[in-house]
Amino acid sequence: MSLSRSIRNYVEVTKPKTVLLLVFTAFGAMMVGSKGSLSAVVTIPALIAVTLGSAGANALTCYLDRDIDAVMGRTRHRPLPSGRIASAKKALYYGLILVGLSLLLSYILSPLSSFLGLLGIVDNVIVYSKVLKRKNPINIIVGGFSGGIPALVGYAVATNTVDLKGIWMATLVVLWIPTHIWSLAIRYREDYERAGVPMLPVVIEERKAIRCVVSTSILLVTFSILLFFLNVFGLVYMVTAGLSGGLMLLMNIWLFLRPTRQNAWIVFKFSSPYLAIIFLAMVIDVLLS
Repeated sequence: MSLSRSIRNYVEVTKPKTVLLLVFTAFGAMMVGSKGSLSAVVTIPALIAVTLGSAGANALTCYLDRDIDAVMGRTRHRPLPSGRIASAKKALYYGLILVGLSLLLSYILSPLSSFLGLLGIVDNVIVYSKVLKRKNPINIIVGGFSGGIPALVGYAVATNTVDLKGIWMATLVVLWIPTHIWSLAIRYREDYERAGVPMLPVVIEERKAIRCVVSTSILLVTFSILLFFLNVFGLVYMVTAGLSGGLMLLMNIWLFLRPTRQNAWIVFKFSSPYLAIIFLAMVIDVLLS
């Protein structure tokens, strides 16, 4: 195997698209926490630390999930189940090294951010992937807390504390995760069922699962707009959250009226850009205030 192909495989096992979104939430939280005045000397190492931690956690979950990934059509072509990374132990050690480097770098920047990063990794890798994913449909609810950790890490780097503003930003990500994951699980219900993973859309009727997605989307959009009325963010954020949230609600109303897997897939595909837009609005709002 060529070096370039091997590098691509090891990048792929970290789920780079997921990493990019999480790193962006950390960047947004850093900008908000510093009111747009954080220096590159701090910002760049902090983003590297979040990138390494998120990538390492994903590599570790790919290692733990390699057997179920092999029987799911959506994931069977990933580097481990497909054999593109021949030894699973290599992915394990790779993930541990990335996590270790992340915690060390974040500790140098801020011991609090390192502690928060460790909590996120434990929640994602141990609590979610190792313990709950194959056993309980609340898996993504409990495991979803790790999704908000990068925002908390970014905020802690900028402020050396975690106050309500940082918690609100992290909460927004946590509320986003059920909509994102359950809409995906509706689209690929048979995959999860075949692998024995009790995601909510597998263990309850599909129409009820769709109602859960719609309900969590309403909660997400409502909370995002509430941040304006709590004086967390200003008018630029409000307009953006209102417009993007309105589009999210329209998609979910259509999903409720036409409960199909294709419409659930549309909600899933929009959910990642939606979160990125919200955090971008936070950054712009702070820079203009």
